[in-house]
Amino acid sequence: MIGEDPYTYSFNTINHEYRVMILRAASHTKDDTCPACVVAGGFIFLAHHSGGHEKEDAVFQANASLKALQKTLQSVDANLDDMVQLTLYLKHRHDFPAVRDIFREFFTAGHYPARMTVFTDFINENYLCMIDGTAVVNSNN
Repeated sequence: MIGEDPYTYSFNTINHEYRVMILRAASHTKDDTCPACVVAGGFIFLAHHSGGHEKEDAVFQANASLKALQKTLQSVDANLDDMVQLTLYLKHRHDFPAVRDIFREFFTAGHYPARMTVFTDFINENYLCMIDGTAVVNSNN
C-alpha cells in the first residue's frame, strides 16, 4: 500500500504553478530504502521486481517478476496495460528469446511497453531475471 506521509511539492515557472503529489509504496524487499514504487506527476516509477528464485530457470523467474510487478501496480489502482517503459535485466544472454516470449502472456498484443534489455550480474547468485519500469497513472481511463 501507499506510504503514510505523502507530501506536495510545488514550484513556479514563468507563468504556471505545478503541484505534484508524491506517494511512496512500502518496500517489497528487505531493503527499507527501496519502495516498490513511487507515484508522482501522473507516473508510477516501479523499482526492481523479481521472484521465483527457488528455481534456476529464467522463464520461471520472469513470470514471477511480472506477477510481482502486476501486484505492485494493482496496489496503486493500475495494471500492466498502464506500463509505458520496462527494463528487463537478465543474467544470461541466451535466456532472452524465451523470456521475451513471456511478455505475450502478460501484455495485450500491440500494447507492449517500450523495452530495454540489459545483461548483468546480480547481487544474489540465484537471480536470473529482474524487471523495473514506468507506468502512466490511469492511462486506460
